[in-house]
Amino acid sequence: MRKFDGYIHGINLGGWLSQCVHTKEHYDSFIHESDIETIKKWGMDHFRVPVDYELVERGAGDYKEEGFQYLQNAIDWAGKNGLNMVLDLHKTAGFSFDEGEAESGFFENEDYQERFYLLWEEFAKRFGKYSDRLSFELLNEVTNKEYCDTWNRISRTCVERIRKYAPDIKILIGGYYNNAIESLKDIAPPYDENIVYNFHCYEPLIFTHQGAHWIPTMDNDFRMPFDVTYKEYKQNTRNNLEGFTINFDSYNENDKIGIEFFRDLVKEAVRVADERNVALYCGEFGVINLASPEDSKKWYEMICKCFDEYGIGRAAWSFRQMDFGIEDEHMASVRDDILKMI
Repeated sequence: MRKFDGYIHGINLGGWLSQCVHTKEHYDSFIHESDIETIKKWGMDHFRVPVDYELVERGAGDYKEEGFQYLQNAIDWAGKNGLNMVLDLHKTAGFSFDEGEAESGFFENEDYQERFYLLWEEFAKRFGKYSDRLSFELLNEVTNKEYCDTWNRISRTCVERIRKYAPDIKILIGGYYNNAIESLKDIAPPYDENIVYNFHCYEPLIFTHQGAHWIPTMDNDFRMPFDVTYKEYKQNTRNNLEGFTINFDSYNENDKIGIEFFRDLVKEAVRVADERNVALYCGEFGVINLASPEDSKKWYEMICKCFDEYGIGRAAWSFRQMDFGIEDEHMASVRDDILKMI
């Protein structure tokens, strides 16, 4: 398996240029250059910048110069601090991983797809020259499995069009079910040696998203510690995550969750990456701020140990706020320990 050098220990800047109120006041106040300096002091080697198309687009091919400037600033800050950066298109016209965004039609509409290609060509023209410290992530968290074949076609076309302007930049591609590990095997074979397979990991979801208000079937008052039995994980998942399935049955139901759970999760991702000689990256992982800091630390310890065992690069979700903020006061008592693991 290839190693994603320079992108081993990172953090997301969620909520800055994506999943936010798209105003100049917000962009200018949420993240500053000093935050990038903090990320460097934390010992990270990179950060991931989620971006919504509204930052840079008025319409197809109609771009906002001031929006691109925020990305240029981030790239420059990365350079000044000896860091790398992932530019992640979190939302494109006609698609969002979040149903609440009411974006739809991307996988059926060729006009939306062409708009997507044009935007990535624009990114490549402007930023492809920074391949020494920048990588591109085509699209965040494709949702339905039924989009798989279409997404493989779209991503292949997009890579081909990017390569005209950025021949050697690393390009990250994830799969359906919101970049689930199980979708990696169905991603098209890598276009070239500079493709990276990307997955997200918030498992067990019932722990990392306990009480999450955006999950329709979740009891918002539900809380659970990390150190409970597989039987309890299974029951809590059944009670709060309707339609969500994960295999707890292969473990002794009376045993407390252990590192074998995470090793088994990661094993499939590593198998696919080894088979195709492609680099592997976990672009998001983290614990909601409704879990206790001490329990969050236990989760990070196990999953990061697995990442280290297999040499998997990763970026924690997220630097500030967004219900997962590692910089937030909630995490103060365990932050230093968690940063050593990330």
